[in-house]
Amino acid sequence: MREIVFLLEEFSAGAMLESLLPRLLKDGTEHRFIPFQGKQDLEKQLVRKIRSYQKERVRFIVLRDQDSHPDCEKVKNGLLELCDQSGKAGKCRVRIACKELEAFYLADLSAVEKALGIRGISQRQQSRKFRSPDEQDNPSRLLQSLTENKYKKIAGSRAIGQHLDMKNQRSSSFRNLVAAIVELEKELIAEGP
Repeated sequence: MREIVFLLEEFSAGAMLESLLPRLLKDGTEHRFIPFQGKQDLEKQLVRKIRSYQKERVRFIVLRDQDSHPDCEKVKNGLLELCDQSGKAGKCRVRIACKELEAFYLADLSAVEKALGIRGISQRQQSRKFRSPDEQDNPSRLLQSLTENKYKKIAGSRAIGQHLDMKNQRSSSFRNLVAAIVELEKELIAEGP
C-alpha cells in the first residue's frame, strides 16, 4: 500500500488536510499525520521520525508556517537539510505556508463562508488583501477579525478544508502544497502495486 506521511508543525494543519485529502488522493493511497508541538519540536525530531519510518512505498511532506521569519527560502532550505540528514531526501518535499496556514483560507473566502456559515464574506475576495493573502503579516488575526472570532484553529481548519478549492490560484503556498501531494502520489503509483 502506498502512503504519504505529513510531518506537521501543528494539529490544525492535520485537521485541514484530514478533510481535504479524501477529495484529492486516489483510492489506494493512504495518508498519515505526524503533528509536532511547534517549529522547534518539528525541527528537533524531523530527522529521527523520517529515518525510522519503515514503510517502503512512502513519501513525506513537511509542512511548516513561515510566521515572522523574513526569508521563506532559508526556512525551506533548513528543513530540506534535515530531510537530507534522514537519508531519505528523495522521498521528501518541504512546503512552507506563507505566512501562516490561515492564508490558505483567506485565499478561498467562499470556503470560509460555507464552512463557518457566515454570509457575505466571499464578496470581499477581490479586495487587495484577499487577492494575495500570502503577503499578509498575520493571516490568523485577519481571519479572526473577518469571521468575528467564529474561526477556531482546529475545528475551523477541519470545516474549511472540506470546501477549499484545490485549483485556487490566490495562495501560491497552497497551490504548491496541492501540487506536491499530487506529484508524490504519481511517484508512488509509478512504483507499481
